[in-house]
Amino acid sequence: MDPTNPKSSETLANRRIGFVGGGAMATALAGGLCAAGVSARNIQASEPDEARRRELSEALGIETLDDNATLAASCDLVVIAVKPNVVGDALANIRAAGGSHSPLWISIAAGIPLEKLEAAIGGHPRIVRAMPNTPALVGAGATAISANARVDTRDRAAARALFEGVGTVWEAPSESMLDAVTALSGSGPAYVFLLLEALVNAGIAEGLPAEAASQLATQTVFGAAKLALEDPRTPKALREQVTSPGGTTQAALTRLFERDLPDIVADAVRAATRRSRELGA
Repeated sequence: MDPTNPKSSETLANRRIGFVGGGAMATALAGGLCAAGVSARNIQASEPDEARRRELSEALGIETLDDNATLAASCDLVVIAVKPNVVGDALANIRAAGGSHSPLWISIAAGIPLEKLEAAIGGHPRIVRAMPNTPALVGAGATAISANARVDTRDRAAARALFEGVGTVWEAPSESMLDAVTALSGSGPAYVFLLLEALVNAGIAEGLPAEAASQLATQTVFGAAKLALEDPRTPKALREQVTSPGGTTQAALTRLFERDLPDIVADAVRAATRRSRELGA
């Protein structure tokens, strides 16, 4: 949800939005909604931990409660924001309460396919499955979504608006692609953090003070990503532009290609995709 675009907040302005779970990602999404102009009066979160409920209420001004069923019964859009291993219990609690209310469900529980969510909720639910990543915590997330057949255009717009408040959104043509999304952007921040860790350690090994190595490496990763986002050229073209024949960058890249870095990255993403499929089976 682009805070500069009033139509974004209007998409969700008249919907009551509830979060089952009050963890970091739920907090980020709720904060994104508030920042975009959605009234805190229209946002709720259910969370078993009393201290966490108090933190959420104080930080965002939203209503918090300890009962998932009560929340689901009063909201038009319900975000399933609990760990994958407790999704079944959370939804069973809601289902046991009964009622004919039918909100739009949005699940950010990694690895839980639409089919299993439909079975757990019961009836004929409208569900959007989403795969956000942790940079959403600083408003720079990348999220992919996939919806079941009952989700209409208005629901899709609402789901997009929710995640646009904390970054960018891509709608996958098929749910099966979410395994690759999980491997690429869901797990991707860890790959970047590993590279950043290695750059910092390498700088220290070459004699830089730790603070300077961390500052320079972090800003370099940020700046390179920002340039790739804002420059129309491909990453390959940007790499070639900064690589002078016989220069320092060429010397470094030669070693990285000798060690088959592109193949290592491809193998890592392949392994994560395979594991995502196993978890959703």
